[in-house]
Amino acid sequence: MEGSEPGRGLRRFTWEEIGQRNGRGPAPQERWLVIDRKVYDISHFCRRHPGGSRVISHYAGQDATDPFIAFHLDKTLVRKYMSPLLIGELAPDQPSFEPSKNKKLVEDFRELRAVVEKMGLLNPNHTFFFLYLCHILVLDVAAWLVIWYFGASTLPFLFSAVLLGTVQAQAGWLQHDFGHLSVFSKSRWNHWVHKFVIGHLKGAPASWWNHLHFQHHAKPNCFRKDPDVNMHPLFFALGKTLSVELGVQKKKFMPYNHQHKYFFIIGPPALVPLYFQWYIFYFAVQRKQWVDLAWMLSFYIRFFLTYLPFLGVKGTLGLHLLVRFIESNWFVWVTQMNHIPMHIDYDKNVDWFSTQLQATCNVHQSFFNDWFSGHLNFQIEHHLFPTMPRHNYWKVAPLVKSLCAKHGIEYQCKPLLTAFADIVHSLKDSGELWLDAYLHK
Repeated sequence: MEGSEPGRGLRRFTWEEIGQRNGRGPAPQERWLVIDRKVYDISHFCRRHPGGSRVISHYAGQDATDPFIAFHLDKTLVRKYMSPLLIGELAPDQPSFEPSKNKKLVEDFRELRAVVEKMGLLNPNHTFFFLYLCHILVLDVAAWLVIWYFGASTLPFLFSAVLLGTVQAQAGWLQHDFGHLSVFSKSRWNHWVHKFVIGHLKGAPASWWNHLHFQHHAKPNCFRKDPDVNMHPLFFALGKTLSVELGVQKKKFMPYNHQHKYFFIIGPPALVPLYFQWYIFYFAVQRKQWVDLAWMLSFYIRFFLTYLPFLGVKGTLGLHLLVRFIESNWFVWVTQMNHIPMHIDYDKNVDWFSTQLQATCNVHQSFFNDWFSGHLNFQIEHHLFPTMPRHNYWKVAPLVKSLCAKHGIEYQCKPLLTAFADIVHSLKDSGELWLDAYLHK
């Protein structure tokens, strides 16, 4: 089955053999993947993978060269740890990636990646991130000073809540930078500061964010692989293909034809304060992430010690809930404007460039848009180069546009309010597709 042994003692495989080792096929316990034509058996290693078992398993049976390059800083070090997993290589007559992928596009993107590295666009400006952290800390202190100086009456209370909501949103974008290893050249330095920012400044576990977010980047908008679309089908019918499929199967967990309306109730207002608030504690305890839990508790201890003397127990709890409400609206609108209106489907195993472009879109650049979204208005560039420091997105954008134009791929970029509106419009469209299929197919 595996063919003859090459001179170096490595077995040779075909893509057909590798594709069967995806964790679901004829050999359900086996998971293989390919990086630079080398075949690795990750069947047992996936449970010890630092990025989580699921994110690496999403590429089982596939070529993982481009995501491997995209996600890891010190590739030489990682390859040393991969050596025991090496079981063979592609046979000489096999292409370097699956025949279903666009050969020329893959080659062109890898050339673009080389140009990006040569231009130094993956090198961070530490001053940028230091000043960004300082502006968050200044807003945090200002929120307390408002209550301390003006008292706990309605207007200072609300103004302080807005400042703290801004702190939470902006700290969310900053922890995103550290989580993606975008700030320091050493992975462990990013991990250490990430725990501080997301744990002490936001009260959430870094392990939880890593577990979910890297899956999203590995397979964005791929149902059953991207946790960000797990709201389908329990709460929403997402994407044209999945919505029609749901209707044909006569499944109705919610009145999806009204989902563009109830999105305003169970979407932005409720996600963080009503779901994430308890789930992050459950995640940390259930997975025994005690260091993350300690950082989280430090946030709550600091918050209550800071505001309890001025607001009392009820007032402090009310302030915390209001801050989470502001943060939730901010977070959901910004993160979903780039994804929900885009293509959502099962994993089709297309090339890295196409995978990211069909699942993401951009929002026009401006100083406000950059700040408000944490530079996630450059979602396309962020997904193509997840370790790139955000202050360089605008520099690589013209190169990405050029590659899109060369291969006839749409590069979507829209105004901020249009992007917000497109969330609602796409929910309305997919809800109507579900209803039509539910009633007539």
